[in-house]
Amino acid sequence: MKIRTRFAPSPTGFMHVGNLRTALYEYLTAKHEGGTFVLRIEDTDRERYVEGATDVIYNTLKTAGITHDEGPDIGGDYGPYVQSERLSLYRPYAEQLVNEGKAYRCFCSKERLESLRASAPEGTVVGYDRHCRDLSEEEIKKNLEEGIPYVIRQKAPLTGESKYHDMVYGDIVIPNEELDDQILIKADGFPTYNFANVIDDHTMGITHVIRGSEYLSSTPKYNALYEAFGWDIPTYIHLPLIMGKTVDENGETVVSKLSKRHGSTGFNDLINEGFLPEAIINYIALLGWAPAGEYENREIFSMDELIKAFDIGGISKSPSVFDYDKLEWVNAEYIKNMDSDTFNSHAAPYYDELGIDSAHYALLEEMLKPRITRFTQIPEKLSFLKELASYDIELFTHKKSKSSAESSTAILTDVIPMLENVSWDRESIMNVLTGYAEAKEYKNALVMWPVRVAAAGVAVTPGGCAEVLILLGRDESVRRLKIGLSKLTNKETN
Repeated sequence: MKIRTRFAPSPTGFMHVGNLRTALYEYLTAKHEGGTFVLRIEDTDRERYVEGATDVIYNTLKTAGITHDEGPDIGGDYGPYVQSERLSLYRPYAEQLVNEGKAYRCFCSKERLESLRASAPEGTVVGYDRHCRDLSEEEIKKNLEEGIPYVIRQKAPLTGESKYHDMVYGDIVIPNEELDDQILIKADGFPTYNFANVIDDHTMGITHVIRGSEYLSSTPKYNALYEAFGWDIPTYIHLPLIMGKTVDENGETVVSKLSKRHGSTGFNDLINEGFLPEAIINYIALLGWAPAGEYENREIFSMDELIKAFDIGGISKSPSVFDYDKLEWVNAEYIKNMDSDTFNSHAAPYYDELGIDSAHYALLEEMLKPRITRFTQIPEKLSFLKELASYDIELFTHKKSKSSAESSTAILTDVIPMLENVSWDRESIMNVLTGYAEAKEYKNALVMWPVRVAAAGVAVTPGGCAEVLILLGRDESVRRLKIGLSKLTNKETN
């Protein structure tokens, strides 16, 4: 049997990392076995439909490197792949179940259903009371003749238990008394999500259904439909929840389902924060799945490596916690492993904002690659290049290098004339500064500190003293060093 999986998102606005992980696992499950990955758009919930959201789905999958084999944009043998284009398909199946006594027309008004909920004890989950389940043929005929709106409901089993096997959670048993008579076709003629989902999965030949663990308890309703039609039930793979961490007012860590209060939860939001698509995919692949064999304990994967390594048996039952610090680490590893062309292509837009010449790209790569975890950090780390920030002379005092305002004044007084006449390359600049330190019997750090502080105006820069000076250029470096000296000597300089 050739595996066929599907990703069936609703176009509701953005791609949550939980949905993206589901798409990724469906893709990896199919591709690991040489199967087919299908994209289907489930747009029948018109109240939640967001204009342009379908493009978000396409763009997200493309950016993430998750390529579907069949779908609305590329076609296939099982189309159409948009639910709203399949509407004529659903009602005949529902009517078939009505005719076979496995479903029924429910004529209950909205007001009656609301009164059921209103009269129930507080905190009670109220299901439909099956008022129309056993209407006589005469009553049904009369209601139809009067044009009373109706929905079509499934006849759920009333007693016993429903059992099924899940590849992650094992054997699942649900008492049938917990199942309601779910709606299959709404009064407006549109199918419900659950009903259309089953019809589409069967008619598209989906063999493996992969979705969140919140569907564990409702799966018997899906299975009841498969059984009512006499269809094969697919293989189920339910995924653990993704959780987030917060700290409460008592300083205690609270773990709850991942939401925006924990930070960015959308793929595009993470991209905008500077996380690389491949790093996000790498990280979420490991949220609930552990590689085994030759890949055990490995944390960095390309997509091809994920396809080779992925095994359903490695999916955990336990919820996983989205750790933004770990994502940051994964992102940093991707940056460190980039070749020069790739690194510079990502960094160039930020360099352009700062007016950095391409002649400095190699030096910047050397400086930044081991020090950034996201490319969006570049403007902040190189902000000193754009302008000399106002700073206090206390910055010249540094305990570790034993620098003080007095030593800094003497050093800048001596080295500024030297730097005005030196060849402007790293080796020549370093020779001047280290040669001066040797002649004065100073440690190099004592000399470098005031020069770098005066040039950058900040305590921390991604490169050392010589690198900062090279990036600024001779004229700007000397100008800033003189400003620093004037601050120390309380003189004004333009």
